[in-house]
Amino acid sequence: MKTNSFISGFVLIVTILMAQRGFAQDDTTPPFSAEEREAAYIANITKRTTAILEVLALQDTGKSNAVHGIIMNQYRALRSRDDALDPVLAKLSQAAPGTETNRLAVILLLTKPLHDVFLAKLATQLTPEQVDKVKDRMTYNRAQVTYDVYCAMLPALTDKDKAKIKAALKEAREEAMDGGSADEKAAIFQKHKDLLNEYLKSQGHDVAKAAKEWEAKQKSETAPSAKN
Repeated sequence: MKTNSFISGFVLIVTILMAQRGFAQDDTTPPFSAEEREAAYIANITKRTTAILEVLALQDTGKSNAVHGIIMNQYRALRSRDDALDPVLAKLSQAAPGTETNRLAVILLLTKPLHDVFLAKLATQLTPEQVDKVKDRMTYNRAQVTYDVYCAMLPALTDKDKAKIKAALKEAREEAMDGGSADEKAAIFQKHKDLLNEYLKSQGHDVAKAAKEWEAKQKSETAPSAKN
C-alpha cells in the first residue's frame, strides 16, 4: 500500500511538471538536425506499422489506411510522452536518487488513458482476434515465444500451470504495448516472468535448473559441428 501511495503521489508530481514543461527541448546540440532525426523516426515507425498491416492482410483499402493511421499516431503519442517525461524524471532523480527506478510504474499509470483510447479505435476497425495480432506485433511476439519456452523447459507443466502462464504473459503484453523501446518492453515482460517463476517454484517446478539445462541444449544444437 505504501508503494502504491508513493507511486500515485509521484505520478501526480510528474504530471504537473510535464504540464509546466510542455514539450520544450534542452539546449544541447544534437548530432543530427531535428529534420534528420524526425525523418529517421518516421521511417522506423512506418516500417513497424507496415509489418503489422502485412500480418493483418486487410483487403479493404479504407480500413487498412485507417488502421495504419491509428497505429502511427499511437507510436507518435508514446514518443511524445517519453520526450516530456524523461527530462522531468532526470531532474527529479537529482533531488531524489532512486526516483528513476519507478519509471515503468509511472509510465503505465500515465499511459492508461492513451492505451484505452488506442484499443477503442482499433476495435472500430478490427476484430478482437486482429487486435490481438496488433498487440503481438507491437511486443515482438514475446508473449507466444515466452510461453513456448516455458513449455519446452518444463514438460511437466499442468494445464493449470499453462493457463497461469498464458494469463500472466497476456497481462505483460498489455503493459509492454506502452513501452517506449524494445528494452522497456523486455523489462516489463521480465517483471511478469519473475512473478511467474515464483509461482512455478511454489508448484514444485525448478525453473532455474530447467532454464540452465534448456540454454545448454540450445547452445549444443546451434554449435557448429567439429570438422574431421
